[in-house]
Amino acid sequence: MTADDEKRLVRKIDWMIMPLMWCCYVAQYLDKTLINYAAVMGLYEDANITKADFSNLAWIFYVSYLAFEFPHGYGMQRFPTAKYLGIMVVLWGIIVTVTAACHSYAGLITTRVLLGCFESAVAPSLMLITTMWYKKNEQPPRTGIWYLGTGTGTIIGSLLSYAFQHVESASLYSWQILFLVVGLLTICIGITVTLIFPDNPMTSRLTHQEKIWAIERLRANQTGIENKHFKSNQVAECFMDPQTWLLSLITISSSVPNGAVSSFQATLIKGFGYTPKETSLLQIPGGVCSVISILIATYLAGRFDQRGLNIVTLLIPGILGGALMAFLPEDNKAGKLIGNYLTNCIGASLPLLYSWVGANYAGHTKKVTMNAILLISFCLGNIIGPLTFRAADAPEYIPAKITIIVTCAAAVVLTFILRFYYMWENKRRDKLVEEQHVGHKADIEFADVTDRKNKEFRYRL
Repeated sequence: MTADDEKRLVRKIDWMIMPLMWCCYVAQYLDKTLINYAAVMGLYEDANITKADFSNLAWIFYVSYLAFEFPHGYGMQRFPTAKYLGIMVVLWGIIVTVTAACHSYAGLITTRVLLGCFESAVAPSLMLITTMWYKKNEQPPRTGIWYLGTGTGTIIGSLLSYAFQHVESASLYSWQILFLVVGLLTICIGITVTLIFPDNPMTSRLTHQEKIWAIERLRANQTGIENKHFKSNQVAECFMDPQTWLLSLITISSSVPNGAVSSFQATLIKGFGYTPKETSLLQIPGGVCSVISILIATYLAGRFDQRGLNIVTLLIPGILGGALMAFLPEDNKAGKLIGNYLTNCIGASLPLLYSWVGANYAGHTKKVTMNAILLISFCLGNIIGPLTFRAADAPEYIPAKITIIVTCAAAVVLTFILRFYYMWENKRRDKLVEEQHVGHKADIEFADVTDRKNKEFRYRL
């Protein structure tokens, strides 16, 4: 395989899998945040819910999301990954469609719980697929591409919310039409993924020679491609690995602001004194900020192989945004709005955390387990985030905004600690190889050996 052959192959792989991965993430982000748009489209009055009820709707989704991470991790290892993902997309699309029929708090809480059950499969599936097809330096920008679904989902949701607020119907409220249309589109995406998305390089539409190249070019990753055998010793190693808990704490602390912003962005903007229609449109710049920060951060992470420093760079605007919202005078709407937009940069740290796990965990069962732990940590942060928005603090929600500042600062400190740990561990391994004259073991890259057992493995910063 020449360099030109590899470029053509990567381009072919990109067009074969990236558009559908992006569609899946757009659908999952848009579907879980539709409740955010419905809040300013009359949901409170039409479903007879209170601010406390809405806060419950925001965080209960992440409880079921959390509960199903390990079952999904097991399912993705036992069954074809892409087929498993496609079926889950169809199922949560059905739940979104059914939400249009809800007229009470009980109906809404039921659909939110079920939505979390099925949506929890998407991120770990896409993480596995990304590491299955791409080199370590190619993973951050590719993860960034499908993770653009957060920013583009915000833009699409804002435009749809604005459009459907102009629709007059005698039988359906505008927010019900929104759920119905988006749910049907999600079902179509799920069916497409099930039918045409390849489960792995060996079962793809690549030629025989291209399949060999697609696998062989990943030898340097030393993380393998796929393994259907569940290994309990790799699960135990994952829980005993120091990087697991540092990554978990970073994800929790950086996800608290994400949970607050994604579920309450419309509520915050409306609280600045804007109408429902203005609120819908004013969420678009937040989506643009998210898209720009994801593109820049993931490109730089892949270009310079530096994930930790880029995560810190994204958290600093989050701290500034929280400070602007919390401490500016009430009449400074423009400043508070800018602060709200800056907090959208925080979410861009998650694809870097995804790619950090993909690059630094070897052993298929260990990687699947860590994917589940990372998403559980993400859920914990997103459960805590909405709970900081107490009805008693409305409409300013000052304690919630201060929480954004504190948790982002904690994530910065923890990221530096993890980075120093990786540097120390790499130096220790270099010294060990030099002293013991450890040689290369043939085909260890595809032997499903974990990063801690493989002394040739080096951690990416």
